[in-house]
This record gives sequence, C-alpha cells and structure tokens, in this order.
Amino acid sequence: MAILPSILLFLAVSLVTFHVSVLAGDADILSDFIPPTNTTVPPDGAYFTYTGLRAATDPTIPLPPDFKVFKASMAEFPALNGQSVSFALLTYPPGTVNPPHTHPRASELLFLLEGSLEVGFVNTTNKLFNQTLEEGDIFIFPKGLMHFQYNRNEQTPAVAVSAFGSASAGTVSIPSAVFNTSIYDPILAVSFKTDVATIRRIKYGLSH
Repeated sequence: MAILPSILLFLAVSLVTFHVSVLAGDADILSDFIPPTNTTVPPDGAYFTYTGLRAATDPTIPLPPDFKVFKASMAEFPALNGQSVSFALLTYPPGTVNPPHTHPRASELLFLLEGSLEVGFVNTTNKLFNQTLEEGDIFIFPKGLMHFQYNRNEQTPAVAVSAFGSASAGTVSIPSAVFNTSIYDPILAVSFKTDVATIRRIKYGLSH
C-alpha cells in the first residue's frame, strides 16, 4: 500500500511540525529534553526516533478496511515528553468517518495529503464550522471543541496527517463516551428525548 511518496511525507511532517509549534500547550521544561527514567545510560539518537509509522507507508500492507489512526504521541514515543507536540497519520477508506470527538489538551492541525474530506467543528454556542478539504488543504480544530472528518467519496480513500500542540492531546470519542460507558440508560433516554429501548439499540450497534 503506497499511501504517499516519501518526499510528500517528509514535507508533511515538516509543515505540520512548524505550524504546530505556535500551538504548544504543555508546561515548559527546564532542560533540553526529558531522558528515559528506566536506565542510567544517556540516550542516543535512537531514543529520539520513532518507527511506528512505517506500517502506514509500507506498500505491501493493504489499507485497513475501516478508519485508522497511526499515533505518535507520548504513549508511543516517550521522547515527546515535555516537547509539546505529537503527530498522527490518518487513513480513511471510501465512505468512512472519524466520529465526533474532542482533544481536551490540544488543538489539532490537519493536513490532507490524498483524497477529499468533509471536516468540521462545533463551538461553544453550537455553531458548526465545516469545510470540504482537497489535497494540500490545512484545517485547524480548536482545542477542546468537538470535531469530525468524513470521507464521503465511495470510491477513493483519503489520507491526512495531524499535528497536536501537546505530547498527550487525549481523545474523547463522543459516541463511546456517551453510549459505551456506564451512564444509566434512563438518563440517556431523557437527555436524548427518546426511550430506553432506543438507547439500548444504539449501545448494541456501537459494541458490535
């Protein structure tokens, strides 16, 4: 699966990393970097290298059948600790969606590499800001606001990269947070002005 040429990936990484530097929201550190805590050996270049995105650019690996995020956050790449930046590569097969969600600790800068995407976010007055992105477009999702991406094209996949102004932006999936937790069904039924049976059907659909 040739998701994108190596040169395009390099340019994408460079661009989003440059732009996201103004969005940093993590606390400043008082050293150049935070070394690993489980060893007394000074870190070398390997500590600052992350290879977890190789699978996303390997032409022999088929595109996942569903929306997929390949993350490079502090959880996967400990050298990001204290650096106020993280990264993700997102693949959208035809007709797939990155469901409404939020990042409570960072803004997101999305750069569309291939295909087209319907994107949008909702502000605190419930106003929707949406846009159709084409290859080469950039869109900003403000910190903490609910947003989504949708590949409405039924024939062509889409690929994007996102940079975050935090080493650990966090993700709260709205469908999962509402329906895949232990919130009492009658509370959800009243909140959504429906009945418990409908709530349980939604929960069943999300869990299968």
